[in-house]
Amino acid sequence: MGSLPKFYWRMKGMEEKMDRRDFIKLSAFSAAAGVFGCTTGTGAVARKNDGQIWAALLHMGTNMWSDQPVSSWGPYKGDQLSLVCQADHVRFDEKVWRTVTGRMADAGMNMVVIDLGEAIKYPSHPELWVEGSWEIDRFRKELARLRAMGLEPIPKMNFSTAHDVWLKKYERMVSTKKYYEVCADLIRDVCEIFDCPRFLHLGYDEETAGHQKKFKYCVVRQGDLWWHDFLWFVKETEKTGMRPWIWSDYVWHHPDLFYKRMPKSVLQSNWYYSREFDVEKLKALGKENYITHVKAYEALDKAGFDQVPTGSNWSYDTNFAGTVEHCRRVCSPERLKGFMTAPWFFTLPEWEKKLLEAVGQVGAVIREGKKA
Repeated sequence: MGSLPKFYWRMKGMEEKMDRRDFIKLSAFSAAAGVFGCTTGTGAVARKNDGQIWAALLHMGTNMWSDQPVSSWGPYKGDQLSLVCQADHVRFDEKVWRTVTGRMADAGMNMVVIDLGEAIKYPSHPELWVEGSWEIDRFRKELARLRAMGLEPIPKMNFSTAHDVWLKKYERMVSTKKYYEVCADLIRDVCEIFDCPRFLHLGYDEETAGHQKKFKYCVVRQGDLWWHDFLWFVKETEKTGMRPWIWSDYVWHHPDLFYKRMPKSVLQSNWYYSREFDVEKLKALGKENYITHVKAYEALDKAGFDQVPTGSNWSYDTNFAGTVEHCRRVCSPERLKGFMTAPWFFTLPEWEKKLLEAVGQVGAVIREGKKA
């Protein structure tokens, strides 16, 4: 199970012996006091760029999409289609990872959000491991390497039912007692492995029937159940001292509920990957749905939410720069915590060029900012 600090296992043992309510109080106090290693809240990584986040989402795990073979998926063709389907092994190239993260550091970026999925050996649940899942000792060494480069590593585990095949049998137990037990264990695992990072990205995007139309098994939480489970994840994350971070697309379809029930403590990443940000031009193009996505940045800001707006080179190479320009114009500086690029290309040799281009686009914006 790797060489996790003895404190972790001592706490796990105490949980079994103590009244659950008392243990939760002790855990919350320990996190606040830095017992989990979060005396700085950053894993001791040096902040660059005056604390503003310049992040990239990169994949180590990929079991987050279809649970069966598909005949089409975005830009993927031929053998590439297998990458969006569940597999019994890790699909990840360490050499590409090191090249891309090295380029991130050179570009002045300061954060890497790691999509974990099946990529590591979660100590509490060996049944989730697959062939090639990293030992925790090995993974912690990589986290140390990233921090030494000035990159703050942040864990991402997507708990949306549209992106949770990495949970194996538990993806079919959503909202059950066992599901909550397993997810709570995993949240504690990553807090300890990452030395209590500032954030845990919970994903929570695209939980709709439409996003699962190619799956063999579909489940969608709605209404009060969606909120019950989401707020449960928020609570479990905050118990450890990490701040929950999510994709914000729920607000596109349920704005009234979102602004009424979403805690301000949750860091928001609205995302929009097209090239046009002008509402009037989008109306002329008949892109009414895009207008909703673009306007969400300003609406979230006015509602008082902290944001890390997210762009991508998935569709257009100009999107990231456009995202930064637009959000700096419509959002308050005090609530604009930084920016992230999410290329959505896998960490494999055939996608290395696209990943490096995404990093280059962020680097260009950073350089322009320093000139201003």
